Amino acid sequence: MTQHVSPPRDGTGKTAPAGELPAWRGLMGRTDVRTLSLLGVLAALVVIGGVTKPDEFLDTRNLQLVLTQASVIGVVTVGMTFVITSGGIDLSVGAIVALASVWATTVATQEYGFAGILFTAVIVGVGCGLVNGLLIAYGGMVPFIATLAMLASARGLALQITDGRTQIVTVDGVLDLGERDSYVLGVPPLVLVFAAVTIAGWLVLNRTTFGRRTVAVGGNAEAARLAGIDVRRQRLYLYLLSGLCCGIAAFLLIVLSGSGQNTNGNLYELDAIAAAIIGGTLLSGGRGTITGSVLGVLIFTTITNIFALNNLQSDVQQIAKGAIIVAAVLVQRRTASTT
Repeated sequence: MTQHVSPPRDGTGKTAPAGELPAWRGLMGRTDVRTLSLLGVLAALVVIGGVTKPDEFLDTRNLQLVLTQASVIGVVTVGMTFVITSGGIDLSVGAIVALASVWATTVATQEYGFAGILFTAVIVGVGCGLVNGLLIAYGGMVPFIATLAMLASARGLALQITDGRTQIVTVDGVLDLGERDSYVLGVPPLVLVFAAVTIAGWLVLNRTTFGRRTVAVGGNAEAARLAGIDVRRQRLYLYLLSGLCCGIAAFLLIVLSGSGQNTNGNLYELDAIAAAIIGGTLLSGGRGTITGSVLGVLIFTTITNIFALNNLQSDVQQIAKGAIIVAAVLVQRRTASTT
């Protein structure tokens, strides 16, 4: 007597065609391969650094420095990942970091101590994100143009506030966070903040309705609207989130440098976009990965550190980054064409 075996189902109650895996399993497989590939690249860079400068690169202080430097741009990249996943772009993140850092380090702000600096940095970032969100979501402006305008405006305002001078931080509570005495089990506080933002970002993107709406808007905004999602409000929230991340990153940069400068955050927008793209976030929207973005940040930061230790020219470093970006985009296009 022949036993009947039911064909596999795709998770929606429908019978999947014979020999075909459910779509979510295929996506999970591709995600695992991408993550493993990024881990492989990062491991290769660690080997290269260990071989070329074993005493310096593998030193605990240097590894702590790499993670600390990655923390600032990493927090920005988490916010950028959400924006790109929704089909948008934010070219103003570096300028917002600069504006928030100089506004938070003025003499008047420092009179309010640690809380005053932190609050100002965050509120300036959120305020800039609010302007971006209103212009894009309710003003109908193209994200590229709106955020480009914010880039120019924020940079100009930052220069006006500082008059081109560096603003030195004198608040001990802020400066102490950058000292080794404040490390927790050898981990700098900035890295702990980065880890907390990363975990929160991953949970929001992958385990909440907000994250599912973000992916839906990036995949097909009109379909998302017809499904009952308030697309304009969602986009506003996303740029607010990006501004919040910029404000947090500005505070971390203040702790790291002990000052506020109008040149802070230079090219952060390009680094954040590049890290998100090589991590697997689609530039066209509809797919994003916090894990991949973080690995992208670590890869770029490690490359910068290796080049600095080996006294190599910065132009070669930029060429290497450009080649990695091109390769990542080509891989994305190949993956998209086979799905």
